[in-house]
Amino acid sequence: MLGVSGGAGLLALLGMAAGLAWPWVSALAFAGSLLALALAAALGGRLLARDHTPLLLAGVMLAAGFGALIALVLSVTPAERLPGMLFFLMGDLAWTSQPALLWAALLLALAAALGLSRRLDVLQLSPLKAASLGVAVAPTRWMLFVLAGAATSLVVAQAGSIGFVGLMVPHALRKLGFAGHRVLLPACALAGGSLLVLADALARTVIEPRELPVGVLTALLGVPMMLWLLRRP
Repeated sequence: MLGVSGGAGLLALLGMAAGLAWPWVSALAFAGSLLALALAAALGGRLLARDHTPLLLAGVMLAAGFGALIALVLSVTPAERLPGMLFFLMGDLAWTSQPALLWAALLLALAAALGLSRRLDVLQLSPLKAASLGVAVAPTRWMLFVLAGAATSLVVAQAGSIGFVGLMVPHALRKLGFAGHRVLLPACALAGGSLLVLADALARTVIEPRELPVGVLTALLGVPMMLWLLRRP
């Protein structure tokens, strides 16, 4: 929603088109995602203390712009390099080359998020009520923005854009009764990881010996599930 995947995809595709080795492509993807975060913050972050809508709108506009540039890169890239580019854009765990780094990032992000769990619970009431209860709304939102953005940037740089896991898992768990963030956050990490492993296993076997990008399956599952969850009271 903040254009992170688009920024990562654009610079990663430029690296692939130039024939760079995967570590350099991954580094470019990480740089692109951070660039997208910085642009989103510059365009919509000044109002974050009062309303997150301008930030989301800035992210949508950035995603559209990055999408157009990605289409331009794909249209001028030699055909023999297109399959790898498309798999990266649709998400593929086969790209992951540094699992230790991802584990460390997961544990650090989870620990930091748990440290903010009480503030998250209070922020659900309203910004005004949260401020009256002693929560510094603007700094807390900025910390969450940086934390979520950095974690997303690292994951996208390693595995490409895998959508809907971060949307449908928290919504589904809330429907199941997980309310407090001290319980919800670890549950999301466990359930989201399990869902992704299951989707990856299906992607590797459903049309064997060929393989689907895992992002395709998560989208095919996520869209109807999100529509169903949104329709439920």
